[in-house]
Amino acid sequence: MSLIPGAEPYRHDGGETGVLLCHGFTGTPQSLRPWAEYLADRGLTVRVPLLPGHGTRWQDMQVTGWQDWYAEVDRELRELSGRCSRVFVFGLSMGAGLALRLAQKHGAQISGLVLVNPSVKADSLQLRAVPVLRHFVPSVPGITSDIALEGAAEVGYARTPLHAVHSLTRFWRIVQAGLPQVTQPLLLLHSRVDHVVHPSNSAVVLARVSSTDVTERVLERSHHVATLDHDADRIFSESYDFIQRLSAPAPAEEGMAGG
Repeated sequence: MSLIPGAEPYRHDGGETGVLLCHGFTGTPQSLRPWAEYLADRGLTVRVPLLPGHGTRWQDMQVTGWQDWYAEVDRELRELSGRCSRVFVFGLSMGAGLALRLAQKHGAQISGLVLVNPSVKADSLQLRAVPVLRHFVPSVPGITSDIALEGAAEVGYARTPLHAVHSLTRFWRIVQAGLPQVTQPLLLLHSRVDHVVHPSNSAVVLARVSSTDVTERVLERSHHVATLDHDADRIFSESYDFIQRLSAPAPAEEGMAGG
């Protein structure tokens, strides 16, 4: 099955610091490509995989579930960890949920997390009908391109497959249950106005993780796909600064320096 133009995965081999970026539900690496290129231009090793069932046609996503999506980012993380001395994981929406799950499972192998508009819970009462409805209605209208910036668009599906939604709801419960296991430094950026994922998702993450190094940023000018929106440059620069801070050599203990 041919890919939608722009949906291709992205890979760049750079230095000893690696970054894995995880795209969102029904989306593609295109939503993260400018972010990935920004990091690559600064010498980092970068991976943006295309999740199984994504980037072709929505029917292909009907036969995939959260285990498939997680397995892909887990594989990429292991490859990066074998190549780089430190690895960070970034994610948008469901991709942020995948990043959190990786953090829960891999612990100290991950040096830090950057999450943009994380999706970790149901925001709609209609989702309660999905377990039954999915057997009668294969898809509903899509959720892509919630972007305030005029002329910007997200590459993704125009329809949302309900079998995949059902799997996503199961994944949310697993991610939520594991939030106390997240101990890595965390930078979380969320939009004030988001028509896809309610900001209360970010509040849940911030309240339940065990991380002690936590930074929250509110994006005032962007909607859900903030990585393609007015605040994109801010996301890119703050995430790079976050990496630089955590990658800096620890200051020498007092009395250890020669003189």
